[in-house]
Amino acid sequence: MDEFPRRLVNKVALVTGASSGIGKGIAIRFAREGASVAVNYSKSRERAEDVVGAITSFGGKAIAIKADVTKADEVDGMVTQVVKEFGKLNVLVNNAGIFIEKSIEDTSEDVWDKVMGINLKGPYLCSRRCVPELLKQNGGKIINLASIDSFVSEPNASAYCASKAGVVGLTTSLAFELAPKRINVNAIAPGQIETPMIAEWLKNPETVKSLISKTPYGRIGKPSDIAAAAAFLASDESEFVNGAVIAVDGGWMTQ
Repeated sequence: MDEFPRRLVNKVALVTGASSGIGKGIAIRFAREGASVAVNYSKSRERAEDVVGAITSFGGKAIAIKADVTKADEVDGMVTQVVKEFGKLNVLVNNAGIFIEKSIEDTSEDVWDKVMGINLKGPYLCSRRCVPELLKQNGGKIINLASIDSFVSEPNASAYCASKAGVVGLTTSLAFELAPKRINVNAIAPGQIETPMIAEWLKNPETVKSLISKTPYGRIGKPSDIAAAAAFLASDESEFVNGAVIAVDGGWMTQ
């Protein structure tokens, strides 16, 4: 653990959608920096327990909690369990997300509602429930996962792009509202990151070549790239950072 700073000692963090991909990377990084971590998942307890196991293997503290972030009662139960287990809550990471690639003609109401539910309603419900817990600690951090698609759209992703643009709006509004209460609300906008969300794309060498060609830094991102930014935003070092959207995209949006 010596390779990482210890900026999150005595902090308790809840990371939604933390059983794989970016959420997993954030959960492990937070634990390596000293936080106790609640690993939220919606389907695979096995994968969530694998993340917990990875954390406990180096002496960290973590628990797995199943909850559907689109359901207020399950969100309430999840946060209640976190506080019961760890005694408090300091950091919320709204990471749970879904991408469904469809043309607008093929985007049914069910698809639209599913994407909006997880990507935008989830952060709203989790933030609403967690704010009172953060206030008990005289402040805290909320970190939302937006996307480069919040700003530079792509075809066949209307629901996803709209939901992630909404995450930015939610972030800036909450930041303005909660800053006087010492709750920092910021967002990270990942570029193309090696996760299960784009696993099918990465099976095609031409697609990989195309993605790299559009990334000035010359590689596809890793969950650890996002986790590093999240750790900064969760730490006291980001005390005066509020309402920011940090692009972690290898320069994609500079074009």
